[in-house]
Amino acid sequence: MLAIVGDDAVHRVEGLPGESAPVGLTLGLGRLRALGATGLRVALPAPGHPLGLSGPPEFNARALESEEAVICHGAALGLVPEVYEAGPAGDVHVEVVWHCLQVREAPPADVPSLGEAERELAEALRDATEVLSRLDVASSGPVAEAAIDAYRARAERGREVLAPGYPPRAVRVLELAQRVGLLVSLAYENGHGGAVSASEMTARGAALRPVERTARRAQVAAYNSVVEEGGR
Repeated sequence: MLAIVGDDAVHRVEGLPGESAPVGLTLGLGRLRALGATGLRVALPAPGHPLGLSGPPEFNARALESEEAVICHGAALGLVPEVYEAGPAGDVHVEVVWHCLQVREAPPADVPSLGEAERELAEALRDATEVLSRLDVASSGPVAEAAIDAYRARAERGREVLAPGYPPRAVRVLELAQRVGLLVSLAYENGHGGAVSASEMTARGAALRPVERTARRAQVAAYNSVVEEGGR
């Protein structure tokens, strides 16, 4: 979500009830509060895994295409971002249109508690480590080392991974999930690593998929924890 809410992007909300035209993000959030929203939940769906979604199918389809969405807590509305570049050559900027749509008021799909997410991350890493190491998919080449060093540098500069008010466990879970997600991304970007046979490539994919899925589930659990805590 950091790429979506970056400082350089222009944000508008389209389709808000009571608004005939797109409005700015600040006004849009105020309108959502007036409509009953008391919090926002993050959804990070992927093909075959509607993580954080609750329907209906029309909303889920758009969220799956974007691979992220925001669900209002307290109002049957959700937001799906559409990101594009605009402006003349030499003065191009990023614009984000948040499409506001009706959602089903139901528990979000497949979102664990913080405790479950933390335990699942540890278990997934333990189960996959042997296979990943044997197939050399988490290699420490220059690209991987540079990406990990950049991640550590951001953390050392005091970057806040979550806004004030989140439980410490949420920060811990999100930091671990982000590290895991980074390593999985690097493993995919580095080709097949040491996996040279079809069976090894299959084993490599089978090892990475559940780890990536677990990392996404943990991120959603961390982002949504403040809403869940407030609802109890």
